[in-house]
Amino acid sequence: MINKSEIELKVAEFLLQIKAIKLQPNNPFTWASGIKSPIYCDNRITLSYPAIRTYIRQNLSALIQEEFGSVGLIAGVATAGIPQGVLVAQDLGLPFAYVRSKAKDHGTGSLIEGEVYQGQRVVVVEDLISTGRSSLQAVESLRAAGCDVAGLVAIFTYNLNAATQNFKEVKCRFSTLSNYNVLIDYASEHGFINKEDLELLRRWRDNPEGWGVDPENS
Repeated sequence: MINKSEIELKVAEFLLQIKAIKLQPNNPFTWASGIKSPIYCDNRITLSYPAIRTYIRQNLSALIQEEFGSVGLIAGVATAGIPQGVLVAQDLGLPFAYVRSKAKDHGTGSLIEGEVYQGQRVVVVEDLISTGRSSLQAVESLRAAGCDVAGLVAIFTYNLNAATQNFKEVKCRFSTLSNYNVLIDYASEHGFINKEDLELLRRWRDNPEGWGVDPENS
C-alpha cells in the first residue's frame, strides 16, 4: 500500500524546489478566465529533472494500480498530460492514447489519437486539476468512443470546490499525488511563504472568483 501522506509532502517539496509551482499572493497571476490567482503551476518542468520525473512516474503508476486496479489503456490529456501519460503507460506496460482539446481540422479529424476499443477500461492521466473542465472533456470524449473510464489521476490539484463538484456531476473518480492544502502548509512550514501569505492563500482556495490581495475585497 502506498503512503499517500508521504507522497503528498514529497511532491509538494519537489514542485516548490524546482519552481514548477510559484506562490505570489501579493503579486497574483491572471488566468485565461480572468481569475486572479496567487499560484502558478507548470508541472512540465518536472520532466527536466530525471529523479523527480521518475518519482512522479512511479507513484502515478502505483496510484493507478491501488485506486483503479486492472486497466487496459492509459490516456493522456493534451498537451501537458501526454508526456506524463506516456511515462506511466510505459511503466505499466499498457497501450497509450491521448485526447485532443478539439478535433483536428484536417486529415481524419481525430479527437482521440491512438487505438481505443469499445468497453476498454481506461485511466486518464493529467498534470494538473483546476476546475476540472478540460480534464472532464477528455473523459467524456473517451466515453463517447465507448471506453469505460475508471477514473483520472494527476500530479496536483488546487482543491477547488468547483473541481470536486464537476467530477461528481459526471461520476468520475479522481486522485492526485499532491494538492494545494498540503502544499501551502508545507510552504509555510519551510519558509517559502510567511503566515500572512498563508492566510491569503487559504482565502483564495475558498473563494477564487472573489479573491483579492486586500482581505476587505476578498
